[in-house]
Amino acid sequence: MRQSLNYKLLFALTAVGIIWGTTFLGIRVAVETIPPWFVTSIRQGLAGLIVMIILLFKKELTWIGWKNLKHQLVPSVLMIVIANGFTTIAEQTLPSGLASVMSALSPVLIFIGGILFGLQKASLRGFIGVIIGFSGVVFIFKDGLGSFLDDNYKHGLMFISLAILAWAAGTIYIKMQAHKPNNIALNLFYQFSMASCIQLVLAFIFSPNPDLSSWSSRSVFAALYLSVFGSVIAFFCYNYALKHVTAVQVSILSYVNTIIAVFLGWLILNERITVDFIIATILIILGVFIINYKKKEKSA
Repeated sequence: MRQSLNYKLLFALTAVGIIWGTTFLGIRVAVETIPPWFVTSIRQGLAGLIVMIILLFKKELTWIGWKNLKHQLVPSVLMIVIANGFTTIAEQTLPSGLASVMSALSPVLIFIGGILFGLQKASLRGFIGVIIGFSGVVFIFKDGLGSFLDDNYKHGLMFISLAILAWAAGTIYIKMQAHKPNNIALNLFYQFSMASCIQLVLAFIFSPNPDLSSWSSRSVFAALYLSVFGSVIAFFCYNYALKHVTAVQVSILSYVNTIIAVFLGWLILNERITVDFIIATILIILGVFIINYKKKEKSA
């Protein structure tokens, strides 16, 4: 019996691929005049407020208990405080293209981690798909790979590397908890709230005397965009998708994010889409196809 198309899942995956493809640009603009930890604190604080209003309207705002709170603290710290925070810090010095190449390594780590924790079986097809997809990302930026050796980028590369590791760990943790019945919006409210508080403390530690008058409207708008779309909508869709498909299948969307980032460079910065870009696109789509392709089972 054929399964009907899950439009909610399709929307969730599409939203994650497109929205997070725009966040590299958003973060880069936000940190132009706003200290990175303030960017992340504003982003998660407003996101928590929006989710709280939704929960109040649906009469679903409630205490989740200390046990579940501890479960939510793990992805909050790993994926929001560390991964999101360190990526924001990294983009103060890293070109957005280089940051997206590094972030595209997450499916490889999640694939390996998923095997180690028994979330999926090791398969040659999956490994080949991940490698082909990542090779497409590298192909886009092959002329700028020398940036990895640039002394000016070492600080940013360190932070983006830690961010990728934290994101992969958080994704695997969420997938391991996916079988447990819970309210995604309620969990995200607690995750955003805890992360915002932690990041606000870090903001005042590293930028004790913020000059609000120096914050441009362009940067503030970018922070607001990151909050509503990059956090509320995208995180909700990401968590929903993780409950319905494998962690690798969701993480492979980071390749799509890179395509979106390049497209925005063409649209906003008038960058050319070259033959290299077309070849890279084919490689990325092929990698996604190999990862997700399943033969139809014959009916008994």
